[in-house]
Amino acid sequence: MSDSNERLLACLIYVTSFFTTIIGPLLIWLIKKDDSPFIDFHGKQYLNFLISYSIYGIVSAILMLILIGFLLAAIVGILFFIFTIVGAIRAYEGAYYRIPLTIQFFR
Repeated sequence: MSDSNERLLACLIYVTSFFTTIIGPLLIWLIKKDDSPFIDFHGKQYLNFLISYSIYGIVSAILMLILIGFLLAAIVGILFFIFTIVGAIRAYEGAYYRIPLTIQFFR
């Protein structure tokens, strides 16, 4: 697989997440993870990112009982959007980018 194809598919992992949160990125990762360590890295990073920020969203929802959760939910949502875009850009540039505040479930 050429370098430009790897970068494009890694970028698509993040971009397809805007349309299909888990199915699109998961399919790309599962199909191409054995062909490219770069795509494997970004697929794992996205899944770690999704799981981590889902946990943060659940905690924010629980904390809405004491009103601070509304602010936290907004912050989590904004960070999710921003880091998805930054991840797509970095993947297209060919960088191995670790998304901040992500718990590493898959290594």
